Amino acid sequence: MRRNHSTTPRTPRILGSLLLVAAAGAFTLGAAPAAAAAAPTPLGRVVPAPASVAPGGTPYRITRGTSVRVDATPEVRSIGAYLAAILRPSTGYPLPLTEHGAGGIRLHLAQGDLGAEGYRLHSGADGVTIVASAPAGLFHGVQTLRQLLPSAVEKKTVQSVRSGAWRIAGGTIEDRPRYAYRGAMLDVSRHFFTVAQVKRYIDELALYKINELHLHLSDDQGWRIAIDSWPRLATYGGSTEVGGGKGGFYTKAQYREIVSYAASRYLEVVPEIDMPGHSNAALASYAQLNCNDQAPPLYTGTKVGFSSLCVPRQVTYDFVDDVVRELAALTPGRYLHIGGDEAHSTSHADYVTFMDRVQPVVAKYGKTVIGWHQLTGAHPVKGAIAQYWGLDSTSAADKEQVVTAARNGTGLVLSPADRVYLDMKYTKDTRLGLTWAGLVEVQRSYDWDPGSYLPGAPASAIRGVEAPLWSETLKTSADIDYMAFPRLPGAAELGWSPAATHDWNTYKVRLAAQAPRWDALGIGYYRSPQVPWPAG
Repeated sequence: MRRNHSTTPRTPRILGSLLLVAAAGAFTLGAAPAAAAAAPTPLGRVVPAPASVAPGGTPYRITRGTSVRVDATPEVRSIGAYLAAILRPSTGYPLPLTEHGAGGIRLHLAQGDLGAEGYRLHSGADGVTIVASAPAGLFHGVQTLRQLLPSAVEKKTVQSVRSGAWRIAGGTIEDRPRYAYRGAMLDVSRHFFTVAQVKRYIDELALYKINELHLHLSDDQGWRIAIDSWPRLATYGGSTEVGGGKGGFYTKAQYREIVSYAASRYLEVVPEIDMPGHSNAALASYAQLNCNDQAPPLYTGTKVGFSSLCVPRQVTYDFVDDVVRELAALTPGRYLHIGGDEAHSTSHADYVTFMDRVQPVVAKYGKTVIGWHQLTGAHPVKGAIAQYWGLDSTSAADKEQVVTAARNGTGLVLSPADRVYLDMKYTKDTRLGLTWAGLVEVQRSYDWDPGSYLPGAPASAIRGVEAPLWSETLKTSADIDYMAFPRLPGAAELGWSPAATHDWNTYKVRLAAQAPRWDALGIGYYRSPQVPWPAG
């Protein structure tokens, strides 16, 4: 994750989607004329770009008499309550939930060809209907509905808006994701973030239809999850962070709270215990995990590659079994991430031995292995997923190793560091972030295609995209927001939207239209000069 490479921006590809051009044409900078101010948001001006848009017909207007109509199932009622809770404070309308009547905003599950996360949104004079085959699709449709309303809808107090402002443009959106895995990683090890801070990030991820939250729970600088069978991991190993702060850890109840909250936003939590390297917090907590039986001091710096669990010792695998068992029991999701990167203090032979012994432990407790792409240098088990974090300039041999594994059945999640590592500086003057992977402005972050990024990798091997956010320089939610926005929505679009919609010139206009919403939500973002932000 930390090699130094230079980067060379690649010329953007212009695919010329007619839908997005139309959406771009509807957006004007600066103060709009009074008549245009009341016009509803065009259906195509959302992020991620929908798969299909058919505009037309009379807009639907939300009024005091609007109700939210739901199916008589707990999942649909919960999504309806979530939507109403967003709309009520800003509109001042009661928006009751009901299982009866006609019109209003209807959320409905029906058999169909929309898949596990797709939805159909239809708006007309009589109401708005969101139909999906599964609850996740309804939830994603609600996120689109939010973006079709004025940004003031996100405010927590009643807004004084122009009469008829709460309108949704007429027409139909049919939408489904390109990839099933659309992730974001939050590093809570270098700096610890509280449950409330993680929940805030979850809400931001959900707005852009991200469905995987990868939590980096252990590293040299801190261990962040309570493990009953090895209690000092959290109480001692979690007692500090980069720079020497007090650190912290999640109790099992707090971790369950995060998992439950993420599930309510249709995100699956992917916990990571990084090993055999990036393990100083564990080594400092228990001397027997070191080959010399001497626990090193806690570490608060930012160097990498110096730590390693003792591969020859059986106690190492007892430790791994206990940690994986307890973490798997807390995690209803499918995946458990075992790290595996930058194990520079572990010989290649020991690395292979370790990974070959640890992967079956993950399977034993019912989870699918994810590892950083160095896992492909060992023997990935059947069904394993490698998370690729290399650069455009990564050697052909390293890329071929990953591609060969993909050809042999290993799945790939793409996280190229010089594209979607959200902790990279935008420019040399960015006040936060790192530069080891180069400078990553908004266009560079967006303008690549997951389907062709690793030539030779079968299309069937690409599971999706993940945008990691490492926290060496990040301490607050404001820091998270500044580095994630505006790059995070682009990563989300790469995972969700059809390849045919990918076009920087139209995307940057849709992205600019998100800024008032971020303002309303209190998200402080980097105002990239590459994006035509609204005046003011």
